[in-house]
Amino acid sequence: MKPVESLRRRATPVIEWALPYWTRGKAGRETPEDLFRLLYFGWLVAFSFKVLGASWDVSWHFKWLRDDLAPPHLLNSVGTAIALALTIIHIYTGYGVDKLAQRLIAWGTAIFLIAVPLDLINHRVNGLDITSWSPSHLMLYIGTLFMLCGVTWGWFIRAVPGRTRTLVLGGLFVFLFENVWFPEQHQEYGVYGLAAWDRGEPDAEPILIRFAADQIGLPVDDRAVALHFTLPVPDQLYPLYAVIAAMLVAVCARAMIGRMFSATAVVGAYVVFRTLIWPLLAVVDFPRSAVPVFLIAGALAVDLAFLIRMPVVRALVGALGVTLIVDQALRFQHAMFMAPPLVPPATMLIGGAGLAVLWLAFEWACGRYTLRAQDREAVVSATATP
Repeated sequence: MKPVESLRRRATPVIEWALPYWTRGKAGRETPEDLFRLLYFGWLVAFSFKVLGASWDVSWHFKWLRDDLAPPHLLNSVGTAIALALTIIHIYTGYGVDKLAQRLIAWGTAIFLIAVPLDLINHRVNGLDITSWSPSHLMLYIGTLFMLCGVTWGWFIRAVPGRTRTLVLGGLFVFLFENVWFPEQHQEYGVYGLAAWDRGEPDAEPILIRFAADQIGLPVDDRAVALHFTLPVPDQLYPLYAVIAAMLVAVCARAMIGRMFSATAVVGAYVVFRTLIWPLLAVVDFPRSAVPVFLIAGALAVDLAFLIRMPVVRALVGALGVTLIVDQALRFQHAMFMAPPLVPPATMLIGGAGLAVLWLAFEWACGRYTLRAQDREAVVSATATP
């Protein structure tokens, strides 16, 4: 049997199963369970490709001169293509999403697709634009964030309580945490890059170093070139972002997954992933990074804070405790291994205040929009009961 004929015979049953669902409908329409799970498992595959491509991409840019068709970009594009197909399905058929999830997914995909050509233009005009914190890069993260929030919300409000619901929700929060934390990797790769420069063994190829030097008008051997390339943002950004943004995701994960140590599991899974790719990149001579192990201590503090039953007290005490633990864990990692530059403890308290405000807002939203796992599972179970 010819390969084309074999492929056609295998694809026919799939097409016959899927075609009846390809009808226009409004968001919130009743979705068969097998279709619902297929759509969301498809999102898990899409985000997996995006994470693998993005993780390789950071290391790639610390070694080679930028290339639009670099392997990490192509790997990321596979995930984007799957995400685009799923977005079209949700928008056209209305299956698997309510209005909020549909809009978040649609807006996220649109922002991401707009950001791609803008980023290409930005690189043509500004050269390297190496920092992960540039406007066009931030648009990519924001677009992905909207997509992830929409997918997470769609699964959260519809998935039947049970092991699968918990595991998939946990997986989506791992992807959400990875996307939020992604720009911080610049500093994590940067400290290794600067250390390699100081040893006289730069990770970056000569063509990349020359390009970076020409861009800021300094000699190739000037340390300012390495510093501008590896750590171009204020030192305060890394720890403050860790306390405010990363720990807020951990708070949301703990409340919405609803299991003890949910936050630790989500952040721990991300750290394990980073730990596993570390030797893989090193073996093939790509730059290494400072794995943010200290985040696990912060996530554990979030889980322990949820032992406090009063929401307001939990947010205030939790924010203070999480900030202190993140600060000390980061200092320990900096002393024992490698971490981005530290800042005074007083600076960290600014992050703690920001986390407290956002945590209080989230506790209010939990009561108003049924965001706690137990409350939502009760609603889903009642809706599913004949």
